[in-house]
Amino acid sequence: MLLLLLNFGGVSVFSQNAATNSGGQVQTVQPKIMVIPYTKEGEDIRTILEADVNKRIAITKIKESFDSRGFTTVDFVAKLKAAKDNNTFTSDNQTDIKTQIIQMSGADIYVQAEVNVQKGQSGTSVTLILTGYEASTGNSLSNKIGESGKFFTDDIGKLASKAVESVAEDFLNVMQIKFTEIVNNGKSVIVEISFDASSQYNMSSEIGSDGLPLSDQLEMWMEKNAFKNNYHIQGTSDLKMIFDDVKIPLKDQASGNNYNPNKFALELWKFIKGLGLQPGKDVKGNTIFITIK
Repeated sequence: MLLLLLNFGGVSVFSQNAATNSGGQVQTVQPKIMVIPYTKEGEDIRTILEADVNKRIAITKIKESFDSRGFTTVDFVAKLKAAKDNNTFTSDNQTDIKTQIIQMSGADIYVQAEVNVQKGQSGTSVTLILTGYEASTGNSLSNKIGESGKFFTDDIGKLASKAVESVAEDFLNVMQIKFTEIVNNGKSVIVEISFDASSQYNMSSEIGSDGLPLSDQLEMWMEKNAFKNNYHIQGTSDLKMIFDDVKIPLKDQASGNNYNPNKFALELWKFIKGLGLQPGKDVKGNTIFITIK
């Protein structure tokens, strides 16, 4: 089985946020993977597999390939059915629907599979395009194209299997390398902190009991709370501060649960609120927007 060892060394890092503090502990992490179908514009991910048996076969074969190599997989069809039965979907927007399925699945990685069947005088072939993404940020982990070769057959299942086998090993190897990097070094988010047009504050405002400028308060907090204290400031002005590469952990270091940008945004929101300010927050993909009123 794919068991990735988190070895954070023997030195404890004291942090305000226990969720991002490795604390010198060693944890074993095994990724959960969900395979989802590729959808074109206007196609509904909730019904796409019902309309195309070839895609159902290919999705099943890909999942079986991952299972046979010891990965923990999440059944997309089962999660989709559960969401439908429980009326989980809060929007008809296809992007929102996909996001909701991924979030409720608990998957660390989702693999998007595009299946193309070509039939001609020289035979039938299946082309498979696999793209793996880190679930909470949407960052790409692996991209590969598999080909079945041309055969005089209508057994799309066998052709799909050949396409999967032609690419699975390379695809999983690349994905494993990228996933190991995330486990060891954290995943990247962008944090943009700005001010409402009517705000009386700016980055030079002296805030808190020690009277430090707000920009310094924010950087000190980021230094303590970024995973392994790893962050980078793109720039600071009186009206905006941008951290263009802040590392957060794959897993909550205190509970072992999945850790996502929204959780990190909440910790930052609580810190700014504790300074006596009125922040608003918005999270889009791997970008966190904080607006101070």
